[in-house]
Amino acid sequence: MSSNSTPYYFVPALSRHPAMAAIGLIAFGFGMSGWVNHTSWGGTLALVGVAWILFVLYNWFGDTIAESNAGKNGLNVDISYRWSMAWFIFSEIMFFGAFFAALFYARNIAMPWLGDVESKLLWPNFSAVWPNDGPAGLVEKFTTMGPWPIPTINTLLLLSSGVTITYAHHALVANHMKQAIIGLAATVALGAIFLGFQGFEYYHAYHELNLKLTSGIYGSTFFMLTGFHGFHVFLGGTMLAIVLRRMIRGDFTAEHHFAFEGAAWYWHFVDVVWLGLYIAVYWM
Repeated sequence: MSSNSTPYYFVPALSRHPAMAAIGLIAFGFGMSGWVNHTSWGGTLALVGVAWILFVLYNWFGDTIAESNAGKNGLNVDISYRWSMAWFIFSEIMFFGAFFAALFYARNIAMPWLGDVESKLLWPNFSAVWPNDGPAGLVEKFTTMGPWPIPTINTLLLLSSGVTITYAHHALVANHMKQAIIGLAATVALGAIFLGFQGFEYYHAYHELNLKLTSGIYGSTFFMLTGFHGFHVFLGGTMLAIVLRRMIRGDFTAEHHFAFEGAAWYWHFVDVVWLGLYIAVYWM
């Protein structure tokens, strides 16, 4: 919930949550290290770490929501939340920018370089054409993923979700709570359908196209970009589902609803990233 106009800056009491989150992150780090080194305990410890972190976040956000509902968050806290969300989204832009840059480098710089005269001495039959499966014999043959039909359907789903969440925001500002709930619920549903289609697309890629994460630079960039985007859709959908629950129980008003706004900002970011991904990965 957005704060009221109280001028002071609320300072919460000492909290156990940061230390508990650190314990979970350490467990996850050690677990993943053990997992990739094929230890018997690695996978279990990593999953315990994830469960612990989720438990901490549930309680941490619960305390923060309780403080907001109690009216403890003044104007300065509201401003800090907005800046924090803006910088978080900026960091996510840089995150995806790195993967888009890797795709650009592979296609427009590394590929022509590998096809020049010197490289032909190593791989005489190598063709510097994208998509590429590398020098003959190093990567299993695969079929690339085109834009039809699932990626295009998913694009329509995300664009529609941008419309429904905007409708929900306008309804909330106008104090039409029922319409806001309907619009937000539709957004969550569209995000869930998107993930369902992406799961089917991955199944199709692995079992019918032989397209895997190990399918050369094409496979690795395809699954890293679409996979991380799917994870962000899941994260954004989770945020919106929590906001929906809070909206149903009456936590928001037409003036005070920053939790909704922050989640909506994030969802619009996810939409924009998908449009770039749809063009760069599926069409180009």
